[in-house]
Amino acid sequence: MIAAPQGGRVTSTARTAAGSSAVLAVLTEPSLRDELDRMAAAVGVRIVHAGGAPAVSRKNWAAAAAVLLDEASARRCGQAALPRRARVFVVTAAEPAAATWSAAIAAGAERVLRLPGQEHELIRGLGDAVEAVRDDGLRGDVVAVVGGCGGAGASLFATALAQASAGALLVDLDPWGGGLDLLVGCETTPGLRWPDLALQGGRLTWPAVRDALPRHRGVSVLSGTRRAYELEPGPVDAVIDAGRRGGVTVVCDLPRRPADAAQAALDAADLVVVVSPCDVRACAATAAMAAPLTAINPNVGLVVRGPAPGGLRAAEVAEVTGLPLLAAMKAQPQLADQLERGGLRPRRRSALTAAARRVLAVLPRAGSPQIGAAA
Repeated sequence: MIAAPQGGRVTSTARTAAGSSAVLAVLTEPSLRDELDRMAAAVGVRIVHAGGAPAVSRKNWAAAAAVLLDEASARRCGQAALPRRARVFVVTAAEPAAATWSAAIAAGAERVLRLPGQEHELIRGLGDAVEAVRDDGLRGDVVAVVGGCGGAGASLFATALAQASAGALLVDLDPWGGGLDLLVGCETTPGLRWPDLALQGGRLTWPAVRDALPRHRGVSVLSGTRRAYELEPGPVDAVIDAGRRGGVTVVCDLPRRPADAAQAALDAADLVVVVSPCDVRACAATAAMAAPLTAINPNVGLVVRGPAPGGLRAAEVAEVTGLPLLAAMKAQPQLADQLERGGLRPRRRSALTAAARRVLAVLPRAGSPQIGAAA
């Protein structure tokens, strides 16, 4: 399972306002406060504890992502005639009595939950509340990278894209690739890999995903391993969606072999990048892939990687494949040696980094022209 981030308690009266992404808790029972803090860590949300209903301003009441009350505070909030709002929960350490239900109705609560016993319902409610607020904010872009032929350097370019985008999520979707963490250089960094994740799909929070994964040179990496495993589309979609809702760029390294998991990434992608070497055979293989990819996702662009042993130009590769040229890059002779000695280390002025930045510039969030005009 994805490991939970560590949450912290913020105690407040009138001094600290509950931000729009925070949960406001008005609890008089210490045991409930402790239980809530433990559960809040599971969804990576910030809890603002208020001392009691008189200390809750109408502004904080309305601004919080969700509000948690116990029976006593629910009764006082009802008496204070605070405005009705969504995502108000009443929690209790015992079986709810008639008085509890009465107080919950007076405060406009949508659920009464007993803790422990219904913690999963509360965790889901808190997660949905916070994510609903975050969904109104900036959403990240999704880039899928695939090789036009075997050995095209798609994994290398996907890694360069992630390293050129601050705080990116790099997702390895090739179960036969040996693990992208080797290319990144984080194979010994603690964190979860695909076989460690017990997911069927659903909704994940970006903080929980980020804190569970290895992080290397500013990139969160969800890698494969050196042992056989299978990928299902549900978990892939959940991880990509978490990164996108977290506002980060999600870069997916796709296998050339068709698979349902790769299909999920192609469907979600804002941009599909096909990487092709600059030779005749690679050009022919990339041309064969172009039409099927475009049928799945019309936002497909081409990156051409040198050298060009026969003098073929990048513009000619783009013409033959029918794909708009996003970037062309010359060969880097020392790159293979670098990859064998600690993984890719980005250099600001390298051809690889420059090509990655050109591709990132055409993403929707960058406000640049559509890729058809980006060559």
